[in-house]
Amino acid sequence: MATILKGAEVVEALNAEIIKEAEALRAEGIEPTLAILRVGERGDDISYEKGVTKRAEKVNVAIRNVILPVDVSQDDLVDAIENLNADSKVHGVLMFRPLPGHLDEDYVRNKLDPAKDIDGITDASTVGVFTGVNSGFAPCTPSACMEILEHFDVSIKGKNAVVVGRSLVVGKPAAMMLLERQATVTIAHSKTTDLPSVVRAADIVIACVGRAEMITADYLRTGQVVIDVGINVTEEGALVGDVDFSAAEGIVDFITPVPGGVGTVTTSVNLKHVVSAARNQNK
Repeated sequence: MATILKGAEVVEALNAEIIKEAEALRAEGIEPTLAILRVGERGDDISYEKGVTKRAEKVNVAIRNVILPVDVSQDDLVDAIENLNADSKVHGVLMFRPLPGHLDEDYVRNKLDPAKDIDGITDASTVGVFTGVNSGFAPCTPSACMEILEHFDVSIKGKNAVVVGRSLVVGKPAAMMLLERQATVTIAHSKTTDLPSVVRAADIVIACVGRAEMITADYLRTGQVVIDVGINVTEEGALVGDVDFSAAEGIVDFITPVPGGVGTVTTSVNLKHVVSAARNQNK
């Protein structure tokens, strides 16, 4: 049976690290602060906002809420972003997406200062991930994958890794982060020829294709570490990953659960980025 890589253990370690750094910053008169920028009243945005706020309170990171109406003009939204960019007491900005359809999301997100882009949504942050240049922060979900691998002492250097998924939000940055850690990386996807054999050959599998339980027993073998990023809802209302967990658990050596795995860690990564941004901006 596989060892389950539970996110809660990683969160506990991250929180301790964040608290220590937040206390050090406060001792210097710096209050690490995250601005949450929300447009409209989407239920999932509000739920996540509550979760981030609750977690932030536990680790001594201040929250500033900037709530704009769903019909906000693009100019007013850009003004709000530029005000946050200019505010030295705000160290990180988390802007919920997708934005309402009347707004040009690509234009708006790139108005955010990369130094405060703690979720890696700007093009400058993306360039930083792909070039290794310290520009902004990597997206929180692939960063959470790396935190899990590192926390559980999974050897990455020299290993064969397959990332199943090619989005700019998870798949491609995850591949670059593995490559930076000296893995040999393959980016695969739903159109890859003989995908099961490609995945089976890997030592480390990051599944982020966005299809419920797509990765079944024939994709897997003994000895693998599987990080399941997927969050899918079945017709029966169950929350499942991209990996068939019940089949994988009896085959692979290590696997993250869904729920309780990668998603649990992402909020703490956001807050880790906030205290890092606060330190960087006050050097």
